[in-house]
Amino acid sequence: MDRIEAMKVFVTALDEGSLAAAGRKLGRSAAAVTRAITSLEHHVGVQLLHRTTRTIRLSEAGERYAAACRRVLNDMEEADLLAAGETKAPRGLLTITAPLIAGATIVQPILDAFLDSNPEVKAKLLLLDRPVSLVDEGIDVGLRIAHLSDSSMVAIRIGEVRRVICAAPSYLDAHPPIAEPADLANHQCVALAQFGETSWSFPATSPNGAQRLVHFSPRLVVNGIAAVIASVAAGHGLTRVFSYHIAEKVSRGELRIILAKDEAPPLPVHVVVPEGRLSVPKVRAFVDDAVPQLRTAFSRFAKMCQES
Repeated sequence: MDRIEAMKVFVTALDEGSLAAAGRKLGRSAAAVTRAITSLEHHVGVQLLHRTTRTIRLSEAGERYAAACRRVLNDMEEADLLAAGETKAPRGLLTITAPLIAGATIVQPILDAFLDSNPEVKAKLLLLDRPVSLVDEGIDVGLRIAHLSDSSMVAIRIGEVRRVICAAPSYLDAHPPIAEPADLANHQCVALAQFGETSWSFPATSPNGAQRLVHFSPRLVVNGIAAVIASVAAGHGLTRVFSYHIAEKVSRGELRIILAKDEAPPLPVHVVVPEGRLSVPKVRAFVDDAVPQLRTAFSRFAKMCQES
C-alpha cells in the first residue's frame, strides 16, 4: 500500500473512531488497516496512535501528522477536481461544522435541501460547541460566532448575535426587579457552563472604567443549552445565552430579555472556509446557496429579540 493510501486509512480510522470501523468503511480487513498505520509509523519513525482492541488515541506526534495528512488529502482532492474540469456538478463528501443549536436548527435544514438538489454530494455535519481548526480537522465550511483571528480563512459575514440575560415573565413578576447587573447576585441563576458558572462580566459604564463582574451562586449549572433554556422558561431562574438561542421563545412571550442596556457589543457571525477550498465545486455551491439563507435567518432572530 502506498503512502497516500495509508494516509487515507489513517484519517478514516480517526474519523470512524476505531480500526475495525475504518476497515468496514473502506472495505478492508482489520489486518490491512493495522498494516497501513504501522507502515506510516515506520516511515515517520514515531508512534502515531495508542491503540487497543477497541479504541484508538492520537499521540502528540500523531496529532500533528493527522493535520498534515488532512491537508495533503484535501489538496489532492481539489487538484483532481480542477484537473477534471468539474465546474457544474458538485460531488464528493462535504464536511461542515457549526455550534450545536445553530447547526441543528439553522444549518441542517439548509444542508438537507442542498443535498436534495445535489445528488452527487454527501455531507458530514459536525455540531460542536468548541473551537475547531478547519484545516487540521479536514473541514470544508464552518459557522463561527466570534471575532475572527485566523487570517488564512475566507470569511463571509452573515449577521451578529447578542449575549443576553433572560428569564420567564413568571419569574420576573415574582422576584425583586433587576435594574443593573449587580442585582443579579440576589437572584436564582441557571448557568450555562460556556457562559460562566459563577460569574458574568459586563462592559464598563465609562470609557476609562473597569469591566463589571457579577458573582453569583448558581442554582443549577448545565453544559447543554436546551436544558438551561427549558429550566429558565419554566420559571426556575434567569440565565445568559446567545440571542438566537431564545428568539422564538422571546417572540412568543415565554422569555423576556433584561439588562439590554448593559450588554456587551454583539458578536459577529461568519461562514468561514479554508483558503483555496472555495474553488472546489461542492464547497462553492454550498456557500453560494447557504449564505443568503443564513443571513435571512440571523436577521429574523435579531428582529424577534429587538421587538421584545
